[in-house]
Amino acid sequence: MKQIKISLEATQDLIEGYKFYEKQEEGVGTYFLDSLYSDIASLSIYSGVHQIYFEKYYRQLSMRFPFAIYYTFNENFIYVQAILDCRRESSWSTKRLS
Repeated sequence: MKQIKISLEATQDLIEGYKFYEKQEEGVGTYFLDSLYSDIASLSIYSGVHQIYFEKYYRQLSMRFPFAIYYTFNENFIYVQAILDCRRESSWSTKRLS
C-alpha cells in the first residue's frame, strides 16, 4: 500500500477550511476535517483513476464538501499538493498550483 504525504501547503488548506466551517457552526469544522481525511485516505486505493488537471496533478473531488484534492503519485508514495475550494475562481487555483 502506498504511503500518503501531505504537503505543508495542503495542511494549511485544511486548517483554513476547518476555520471557515467552524465559524459557520461549531463542530462542522471537525466534520470537514474527518471528511477530507477520509477522501485523502481513499487515494491509497484509487490514486491514478482521477482526471489530470494543470498538466501533472490528478484531481479528486471531495465527497461531502466543495473541495478538490490535487495530488501526484509514484509506485511508493502519494503526494497531496493542495486541497482547494472549488468555489474560488479557476485562475486562483491555476496560480496556486503553478
